Amino acid sequence: MHPIIKIICGPTASGKSARAIDIAQAESGVIINADAMQVYRELRVLTARPSAEEESKAPHLLYGIMPASEPCSAAKWLAQVKVAIDDTLASGKLPIVTGGTGLYLKALKEGLSPIPDIAPAIRTQATELWNTQHSEALRTHDPLIYERLKPGDMQRHIRALEVMLATGKSLAHWQAEPRIKLYPDVTFDSEYIDIPRAELYQRCDARFLIILEAGALEEVQALYALKLSPDLPAMRAVGVPELIAHIEGKWDLDEAKKHAQQATRNYAKRQVTWFKNQS
Repeated sequence: MHPIIKIICGPTASGKSARAIDIAQAESGVIINADAMQVYRELRVLTARPSAEEESKAPHLLYGIMPASEPCSAAKWLAQVKVAIDDTLASGKLPIVTGGTGLYLKALKEGLSPIPDIAPAIRTQATELWNTQHSEALRTHDPLIYERLKPGDMQRHIRALEVMLATGKSLAHWQAEPRIKLYPDVTFDSEYIDIPRAELYQRCDARFLIILEAGALEEVQALYALKLSPDLPAMRAVGVPELIAHIEGKWDLDEAKKHAQQATRNYAKRQVTWFKNQS
């Protein structure tokens, strides 16, 4: 029989973490993070990472493993999740991959395009091009991909630039190649947590109030003090731009709270759309 990897997915505030803990306790499982923002150690409260009490109920891996100053990606996450899953399977336990980042879960199940490793020097060169020319750098080097990306999407622009610089081929070329599956002989047992839309939005609103009470503002103040680029993924996490607007005096706390709640609902809606389209 093939090994089994359990996947618990769904939109934010749908109850994925609680469900994963229940399964882990019942089936001797290890919970492995698949949330792109919960990888950042500076954002424990804001991203509603499992609490110390929740983590004591079952093993949790890949939470808070990266600094906010370092952008994560599907490829980086995939490299780390393979180690976590392999170790879990070797110990005879059930890997329970839990999160709402659909791109990460898709990469786990279907693999990534066979793009060669990029040398750090090339990545530095691509970053310098972005810093000096912004989106115009990609228009010059890879106009095909340029047309597909939002002008301000720093992470994807730099990725496309480094691929072109390193390989001489467009990212579009590599994306058209067959994907390399990480686990071709594994059975994925996926469970999507579906919540009625009205209830989901109520949960989103309530959760932001809970994390605000738990210290989200203080957490974002500490993040703001690091003076990181606003283009980094951690700086764009739901709630961060809204609370920074309050810190900078643009909104009072009630305004920031309302905008953050709206951003959370919008994010949940996009997640629902993603997962529905994948089924």
